[in-house]
Amino acid sequence: MELLSPAGNLEKLKAALHFGADAVYLSGKRFGLRAASDNFDSDELKSAVELVHKSGRKVYVTLNIIAHDADFDGIEDYIRYLSGIGADAVIVSDLGILSVVRRVAPSLAVHISTQASVTNRYAAEFYADLGVQRIVLARELSLDEISRIRDALPPSVELEAFVHGAMCISYSGRCLLSDFTTGRHANHGECAQSCRWEYAVAEKTRGEYMPVEEDGRGTYIFNSKDLNMIEYIPMLAKAGVYSLKIEGRVKSAYYVGSVTNAYRRAIDIYEQGGEYSLPKNVTDCLYKTSHRKFTTGFYFDERGGQCYETAKPQSDYDFCGVVTQVQDGGVMLEMRGRFKKGDRLEVLSAKEDDGKEFEVGEMFDTDGGSVTDAKIVQQRLFLKTPLKLAVGDMFRKRSK
Repeated sequence: MELLSPAGNLEKLKAALHFGADAVYLSGKRFGLRAASDNFDSDELKSAVELVHKSGRKVYVTLNIIAHDADFDGIEDYIRYLSGIGADAVIVSDLGILSVVRRVAPSLAVHISTQASVTNRYAAEFYADLGVQRIVLARELSLDEISRIRDALPPSVELEAFVHGAMCISYSGRCLLSDFTTGRHANHGECAQSCRWEYAVAEKTRGEYMPVEEDGRGTYIFNSKDLNMIEYIPMLAKAGVYSLKIEGRVKSAYYVGSVTNAYRRAIDIYEQGGEYSLPKNVTDCLYKTSHRKFTTGFYFDERGGQCYETAKPQSDYDFCGVVTQVQDGGVMLEMRGRFKKGDRLEVLSAKEDDGKEFEVGEMFDTDGGSVTDAKIVQQRLFLKTPLKLAVGDMFRKRSK
């Protein structure tokens, strides 16, 4: 199975690779559905592809806006450029864009986006007949439905499905609420996440507001729980899913690293054979980064995805820093969240010391000065630690 992680910028891309992604998906400055990400300009795209390929992984570039005529300006040159720099595939939702890709870069692999809402075998067969290499399934499918789609397709066509992260209240993410409330077009990647806002019901004649709530902050009737399928990887595999996709191009590098690390370990356990039993530190890792309440979405024909308590993601842990250099007796780190001498830090690592804790002792800045309170964001510090760490490993601590 392939583990596919989000890369909203170079830092997130490096985190995905460090923690074990087999492939990443990312976007240029246009034509992708996450305008809020930093994304990559043309030179950065070329460098990103080179970095990913150097590590033996793959990179897929999103071209998945729902396009109007005006959106096609410059797209032919952009597609040729992506093909020329060696992108492994483009992710497409619009048949018009698909036709342009086929015409100007016929050797460039195409993955059909979840935005295309492939929910049945007939749509899947239609895209297969058009020569696509992969279908990113609609999120509204059960495992049984996925199995039937898999059976209808030739082995050369792969299936990809989301397994973790935020979910949209609109069908396959095709939403107009943001456009209506803010003028930001979700189908062009500019979603303001209006569905996460607090709402109340108003009586039409008197204009009296009547909150529908479980607490004093309002109701979140459009707000979805976060998807979490880490416990069910064998079932996804049995249904015929090849690529397990993590949502989160606008999330932090710490989020990308944490979730990728957990799913990498879970997939490795599954592929070793035998009983599929996940260690507690693997499943707990997903609770130690920003998340809403979890759900299995539609995979088991459930309808429990709404989250009425709050729209705000929560976590019991804070991201404190990332390792930039390994030295004798400790590491250089770049500070990301405040911590002090005497605090206990937990390690997020791709190696065997993942999940281990240690007490912060001596710290020094780059001039050799002693530091007892790390409170300057992005300050570089030498931190003594007995653990065997690597560049790219991260530190976190329990929130007070």
